[in-house]
Formats: sequence, C-alpha cells, structure tokens
Amino acid sequence: MSGKKIAFLITGLLLLDQIVKILVKTNMLIDESITVFPNWFFIRFIENPGAAFGMQIGGDYGKLILSLFRIVAVAIIGWYIVKLHKKKAPTGVIVGFVLILVGAFGNIVDSAFYGLIFTDSPTIYVAGAEPASFVLPGHGYAGFLHGKVVDMLYFPIIEGNYPSWFPWVGGDHFVFFSPIFNFADSYITIGVLYLLIFKNKYFR
Repeated sequence: MSGKKIAFLITGLLLLDQIVKILVKTNMLIDESITVFPNWFFIRFIENPGAAFGMQIGGDYGKLILSLFRIVAVAIIGWYIVKLHKKKAPTGVIVGFVLILVGAFGNIVDSAFYGLIFTDSPTIYVAGAEPASFVLPGHGYAGFLHGKVVDMLYFPIIEGNYPSWFPWVGGDHFVFFSPIFNFADSYITIGVLYLLIFKNKYFR
C-alpha cells in the first residue's frame, strides 16, 4: 500500500468522524434523538468525558491521564504503521492499524480542542436551549485536553424485560446493544477485531 493511499485513507476516515461529530454537536441537544430505522438505529447525542462507548474515568486528572495515554498510543501506532509500510506489509495489516490510529486520534481531537472552540451543549430538558456553537479559541466550555467526546450512534437491537424466573435480574428491563458510540470508536473496534481474526498468520 503506497504512502499516498495511507495518507488518503487516514484523512478520509478522520474527516468522516469529525464532520459527523460537528454536525451533531451544532444541531442537536444532549439526549435528543433522531430515528434512522425504528426500534434499532438512532442518532442520539450524548457527550462522554471519559473512555470509549460511553465509559467514564473520574475527575479532571483521570481525563488528563486518558488524553495523554491516547496521544502516546497514537504516536506509537503511527510509528508502527511507517515501519509496516517500509517492510511492505500486506495491505490488510496496514488498514487494520490505520483504523485503530484514526479512531484514537479522532477522539483526541474532541478532548483537545472541542472544549476550546465550542460552547457547552445543553440538554433537551432545558427550556429554550440552543445547540452548541463555535466560539473564539479559549472561550469554550473547557480547557485543552479536557473537552468531551461526542457520541451519537445508538443500536438498541433488542429491548425488553428479563423473564421473572431469571436469577437476580428477573423482570428488569434490558437493552442490547446499549452503548452509544461514534465513528472513531467503531474504527478502533473494527481494526482490532480485523487484526485478531484475519491477520494472525502475518504476526506469527
């Protein structure tokens, strides 16, 4: 895979992630939902101050540690992709690592810059609330590396109640699949699964 194709792939994936996030953040309120396919696919806007798929890590220090970890991970993966390119590794291997790289970097962009350039996003429960808007750098809702990650993809594929005889959770409501995530999260998941399932021969 040529260096130009790698750069084009990285740029295209990153633009898709960021364009969707910016459109959601500047046009929707927190907890607002748009039905794409009834009962199983929604665009539902939430902001995640922590890790992937809506998971959170506590406090400002936790957020800073997570952001710094992502930056180090991106640097290492980027270096490894360059090494793979020089060794003329199979295209599939490079694409797998590119997906992981762009996914991590896409969420870094949110953490690093969204707090600086956007107003805070209110929830749909605030009367007269307006979606977030761009502001001059440094006049946003948070400092550098303390912004929130925008999530919006929600697939509650199966929703119902556990049977009453089910141990511990009998009768409780459940949703499968409940996490709300973004394109960057999906890039990472797809990249990791692809490498684990299809590219084990190369790493042996």
